[in-house]
Amino acid sequence: MTSPTLSADPAPPIPLRGRSSRRLRLPILLFFITLLTTTAVGMRYMYNFNLNRPPFSSDADVLPFGWAFAHLSSFASGLPFSLTLIGILLAHEFGHYLACRSFGVDATLPYLLPAPSLSGSFGAVIRLRSRVPSRAALIVIGATGPVAGFLVAVCTVLIGISLSRYAPHPVMHDVQAPLLLSGLQALLRPGQPIALLLPHPVLIASWMGILITALNLIPAGQLDGGHIVYGISPTAHRISHWSVVAGLVLLGIFAWAGWILWALILLTPAMRHPKVPKSADERRWHLLLVPACLLVLLLSATYAPFKGYSLLEMLREIPHHF
Repeated sequence: MTSPTLSADPAPPIPLRGRSSRRLRLPILLFFITLLTTTAVGMRYMYNFNLNRPPFSSDADVLPFGWAFAHLSSFASGLPFSLTLIGILLAHEFGHYLACRSFGVDATLPYLLPAPSLSGSFGAVIRLRSRVPSRAALIVIGATGPVAGFLVAVCTVLIGISLSRYAPHPVMHDVQAPLLLSGLQALLRPGQPIALLLPHPVLIASWMGILITALNLIPAGQLDGGHIVYGISPTAHRISHWSVVAGLVLLGIFAWAGWILWALILLTPAMRHPKVPKSADERRWHLLLVPACLLVLLLSATYAPFKGYSLLEMLREIPHHF
C-alpha cells in the first residue's frame, strides 16, 4: 500500500528540538530493512533467470530468505530487483510528500514496509500530521503519487523488457500482464508473444510496482483513488466505496481471491475517510489530474493478476488434495 493516511485527529506537533532526527530515524531504518528483504527476493529471481527458469519454478521461490542467507556472496545480484521496486515506491511516496509540502501540509517522510512476501515489501506509506486544507489539495496529494510512480515504472518496464529474453515454452501463462507491460512489449518486441517472455528481475519488479499503483487507485476508502473521488464529492466517494467493496467480492469469487482480502481491508475503521472542507480555490487545474489517474489505472490494472486463483477455482481444487 502506498497511500497517504489521513487522520480525523492529527497528531500534535513534535517539539522543534529533536524533530529532524526523530523524523529521519524510522524512515532510514525501514529503508535498509526493506532493501535487505527485497534484495533477498531479487537474488532468487536473478538465480532463476540465469538458469532460464520462470520466476516461480519451485516452492523455494515463495519465501527465499533462508536460501538468500546461505548465498550472501550473491547479494549484489538481487539489487536490480530491489532498487527498481524501491525506486517506484519512493517516486510514488515523494510525489505525495512534495504535494503535501506545496499545500503546507505537514507529512512524514516515506515509510517503506518490509515483509516476507513475493516482493519483500508491503509497499510504503506517508502519514499526514496536519489537516488537508481543501478538497482541491486532497485531489493533488492523492493523484501525484500514482502519476510519479507510474512514470518511473514506464522507464523501468522499458529497461526490463530490453534485458529479458524468450523461452521456448510459455513462462507467463499464469500471470495477466497489464496493458502498459503488454503494450510496451509488443512495441519493443513485435511478433513475440508475451507468454514466452522470460522476465528479467527488473521487469518483475516493474510489474509489481505497476500492480501496487493500480491497487492504490481503487476509488474507495483512504486509497489514493479514494482521496481523489472524495475530493470531487464526498457523496460520490460513499457510493463508490460500497460499490467497489461489492465488486471486489465478486471479482474474488470469479477472478482472483486476493480481491476479497482487499474488500475486507476497505471495511476496516482505518479506511474511513475523514472530512475535508470544500475547496475555496476557483482554479480548476487540479481536475486535470483526475483523467490522468484514470488513464494510469486503465494501463496498470488487471482483473486477475494471477490466473487460476479465483475462490471458485481454489475450492474446486480442495478435493484433489485429499
